Amino acid sequence: MSEVPERIDPVENTVPSAGCLPKLRKMFGTLRPAEKRVASYILKNAGQVIYQSITELSASSGASDATVIRLCNRLGYSGYQELKIALARELVSPSKNIHEDIGPNDDLATAVRKAFQANAQAINDTLDLLNMESLAKAVDAVATARQVYLYGVGTSALAAQDAYYKLVRVGIPANFFADPHMQAISTVLIGKEDVAIGFSHSGSTKDVVDALSLAKAQGACIICITNRSRSPAGKLADILLLTASEETPFGSGGMPSMMAQLSVVDALFVGVALKIYDRAIQFIERTGEAVKGKKY
Repeated sequence: MSEVPERIDPVENTVPSAGCLPKLRKMFGTLRPAEKRVASYILKNAGQVIYQSITELSASSGASDATVIRLCNRLGYSGYQELKIALARELVSPSKNIHEDIGPNDDLATAVRKAFQANAQAINDTLDLLNMESLAKAVDAVATARQVYLYGVGTSALAAQDAYYKLVRVGIPANFFADPHMQAISTVLIGKEDVAIGFSHSGSTKDVVDALSLAKAQGACIICITNRSRSPAGKLADILLLTASEETPFGSGGMPSMMAQLSVVDALFVGVALKIYDRAIQFIERTGEAVKGKKY
């Protein structure tokens, strides 16, 4: 692909320092062939790129991850995430909207309704996407594991902690780690009879990917709950449980993605509880007895 793609909007020769698309157009002629493929794809699909992982962009543009990073660096960005943020600034106008489609002219009732609808949509879309065969494999792996290790950071840590709480309630030995150092340290204890579950909407959260990589090297079964199947975390997974909730870089950590993850956790919990029904009932009663003194 040797020609500059059709311009999305007219720009002058003077390129704004924060404008990703104008920068790409100005330097297009100086790029190497592989870099041009990435640049062409970004210019033609800018609205889609802000939702893609680096692996997905590489596959879509027919280039390597290294080529994407090299292009980002030539544009003056430290990496792909910084490029996406700059691109989102041009396309999403984050200062105008607080939460996806919620704008400054919405009254409270309208804004709340939109927030609830976004959460409900994420749950329904995830249900449609969830592969029951993969879920059944995850249920079997968790139900028979010696130990289950749960990893997440940011809002994904909340979903991982919810999974920890639910699994312990039904007698599954589980461990939850949100601190990156403890995530890494915990993998030393992991063996082939264990399961490691990573939570990451993007599938590119470095701390979670690193923990899963170490756990996989130890022989553990890797389960990944993510929105991106071709992400670094997704590629490590022996069992992949996909969510369906798009986020821009500015919407990262939003409620829809967390609601989607929590719904997958519920599905996994229900499956495990049914798999070990008698044991689950016994532990629910015992754990309930243990905390009954915590209420007035």
